[in-house]
Amino acid sequence: MTKLSLISLLIGSAAAFAPAPVAKTSVALNGGMDDLKAIAEKSNPVLKFYDPLELSSTTIWGNSNDETIAFLRQSEIKHGRVAMAAFVGYIVQSNGIHFPWPISTDGTPFPFAAGSPPEQWDALSDAAKWQIILFVGFLEWYSEAGGTHYMRGGVPGQFPKFSDGGLVPHPVPFNLFDPFGFSKNRSEEAKQNGLIKELNNGRAAMFGILGFISEQRVEGSVPLLKGLVTHYDGETMAPFAH
Repeated sequence: MTKLSLISLLIGSAAAFAPAPVAKTSVALNGGMDDLKAIAEKSNPVLKFYDPLELSSTTIWGNSNDETIAFLRQSEIKHGRVAMAAFVGYIVQSNGIHFPWPISTDGTPFPFAAGSPPEQWDALSDAAKWQIILFVGFLEWYSEAGGTHYMRGGVPGQFPKFSDGGLVPHPVPFNLFDPFGFSKNRSEEAKQNGLIKELNNGRAAMFGILGFISEQRVEGSVPLLKGLVTHYDGETMAPFAH
């Protein structure tokens, strides 16, 4: 399992589906394959461009190859971001760290005492779970509906600003990305280096969170985590199971 994970990690880190390249124009308007190769060399200078499944040459749903590449890049960036949040959240929750206030108006505390992160999720009420799922669903909808779509000239990985779209019926003081404007004065070179780091960290985080869950469900499946995480008898793919 460990060897397979390491091999897969090498392949994944060299895959060409990466954040926006140095050029400001989008992949849907530039040569998608050229963008992929340029970013692949930066994200992994050892393997560089490596696409054994030839995903970079396919097309989906009647779109062009460049538009398909934009879709795949957006997918990897988004899943990497979710995995980074999940990986950090898993570690935080595993150490009993939680907000000090109650989780509901009746004074119910956060379920930090329920056990591991999956067990804490199981301990949530269905109403709380629906709030989380619907909020994530709203972000997903807004990323597709707001701004210029990444398959139609937009930039893969760029989340639309709440202040620009006109889709939210009331003012939103902060944007999801860089809410305090810390990145607006960074140089283009620094921004592009940050995107490469985000891509590689996201790939590593996907393996990290899957490793945690795998070891909890099948003890010994991830030898490096044996004894570090507790066994979980629940069903991680059934959010409303108890």
